[in-house]
Amino acid sequence: MTEPSATFLLFGATGDLAHRMIFPSLYNLLADGLLPDDFLVIASGRSEMSDDMFRADIKDSLPKFLPADRYDAAVADRLAAIISYQPVEAGNAEQFSALARRLDGRLDRGLCVYLSTPPSLFAPTAQGLAQAGIITPKTRIAMEKPIGKDLASSKQVNDGIGALFAEDQIFRVDHYLGKETVQNLLALRFGNVMFEPLWNASAIDHVQITVGETVGLEGRVSYYDGVGALRDMVQNHVLQILSIIAMEPPARMDPTSVRDEKVKALRSLRPMTAETVKTHSVRGQYTPGAVGGQIVTGYADELGKPSDTETFVALKAHIDNWRWQGVPFYLRTGKRMPARQSEILIQFKPVRHSIFGRDGHGSGLEPNTLIIRLQPEEYIRLLIMSKRPGLERQVHLDEVSLDVSLTAAFAGQRRRIAYERLILDLLAGDQTLFVRRDEVEAQWTWIDSIIDGWKAAGMKVSPYASGNWGPSSAIALIERDGASWHD
Repeated sequence: MTEPSATFLLFGATGDLAHRMIFPSLYNLLADGLLPDDFLVIASGRSEMSDDMFRADIKDSLPKFLPADRYDAAVADRLAAIISYQPVEAGNAEQFSALARRLDGRLDRGLCVYLSTPPSLFAPTAQGLAQAGIITPKTRIAMEKPIGKDLASSKQVNDGIGALFAEDQIFRVDHYLGKETVQNLLALRFGNVMFEPLWNASAIDHVQITVGETVGLEGRVSYYDGVGALRDMVQNHVLQILSIIAMEPPARMDPTSVRDEKVKALRSLRPMTAETVKTHSVRGQYTPGAVGGQIVTGYADELGKPSDTETFVALKAHIDNWRWQGVPFYLRTGKRMPARQSEILIQFKPVRHSIFGRDGHGSGLEPNTLIIRLQPEEYIRLLIMSKRPGLERQVHLDEVSLDVSLTAAFAGQRRRIAYERLILDLLAGDQTLFVRRDEVEAQWTWIDSIIDGWKAAGMKVSPYASGNWGPSSAIALIERDGASWHD
């Protein structure tokens, strides 16, 4: 096994993501002794500042984003001591040369470049690194989403990076894949003999995936408008969850095997058309309302102008393969929802024949349901039927839950930031939890079919009051099939 990279070069180091997630993750990894010896972080941004100024900024921000019982000023000092700051702007050859001098003598021990910048800067930044002689076979590059805004622009971004880096050097980040509960989907499916035989169209009626946010634009006005919920959430987070649920068992737990099976599932998604989007999709936009007891404004008010950008989307998807033929996947995500919630529901079919009264009527018989909560709580809940205690001759059944709280089961384990796992894997060169190019392009191919369908059908956003689970048409989307969203 290769030695982990000894240098971490972060572009966009003055940004929000770096302060909220990346530096707290580096702090935790350092505190736990998981970073290589002589590790160096080079932070880069467009702002001019000295090493000491940037270090002071990071030390000031760490207590804001770390739990109080986790923060230790001595560890913060240790982290600050291994950080250097180098201003670099794409296209400025002199600044890239200065960066190369900072890296002198370190490149042969491995360099990880992390791009926490707009995608328009990915290729120019990589070109600047190449011209300064910074890219070697031991250089890896990680890119934050979005990787383009459609299939064509995604290919353009990937071509720009792929011209300078081999695919095994490129790490496309989807932070959902760093979450313990998302990784646990693999363990649940392939580490337990009772689930995999039932994980198909013969036993499963439908699947629901919900990713709800209570926040609105939250300072993302310039990015979000014109992008919307479909591109911002479904194209990456939701489809990555879907691919893990729907994938075939990989031959082994390695990057190639796992990602081969995920991309097969994504390529099996049935494209939408101008006709099917009318019955298989809902676009919504939040209006004023109340979330968590607080009055909030509508999207257009926050934006300061009318907009047709969707802040909510619900979809009925089909995967056309042997395992899932005829099983609908209901997907929904939105802002200003009643709760921050990421959840998967597997609805099993009813038993084929009920012995508890005719068709089960009067007995309380219900199909089994598996609920996997990813956030904010982390649990797996299986709803099964049990006999109600009593002496009646007629058997009455009640639904009871078998609960596994991952938070309680692993109470002694600290809940880690998803980026901790991803940074460690990046340093080690393990691509399992990163997205391959053909995955991204399979995702965009399906998303583009929806966007094209919306345009052809002239579908506009439907209003929904903040604090609700989207427009009423989202309820109709699933209830037409005799099912209901799990709220």
